Amino acid sequence: QVQLVESGGGLVQAGGSLRLSCAASGRTFSNYAMGWFRQAPGKEREFVAAITGSGRFTEYTEAVKGRVTISRDNAKMTVNLQMNSLKPEDTAVYYCAAATRWGPRLAHDYDYWGQGTQVTVSS
Repeated sequence: QVQLVESGGGLVQAGGSLRLSCAASGRTFSNYAMGWFRQAPGKEREFVAAITGSGRFTEYTEAVKGRVTISRDNAKMTVNLQMNSLKPEDTAVYYCAAATRWGPRLAHDYDYWGQGTQVTVSS
């Protein structure tokens, strides 16, 4: 089992930056692919980014390509999402998730989820 806790959300003006972090505990972290999803009020949860267990491969949704970077530190058991040039449409609750298979874009492929952290981008 894996437990996940997100942090780093907050209020930022458009064009600003935030770094989200997800701290994991439980079984060997490197065994899991990790993903970030987000959900805005009234909208479905959507895929943002994912990274393989080794960190060798990454995947991003087109809406954030060039603005966000997913990374992981398996020794520290953390996964991060660096977000730059933020836009109001990035406003959402951001969730990290762990999977035993490389989905990577479908939420139902992930086995464990964090509680989420709020990101609000003002115009």
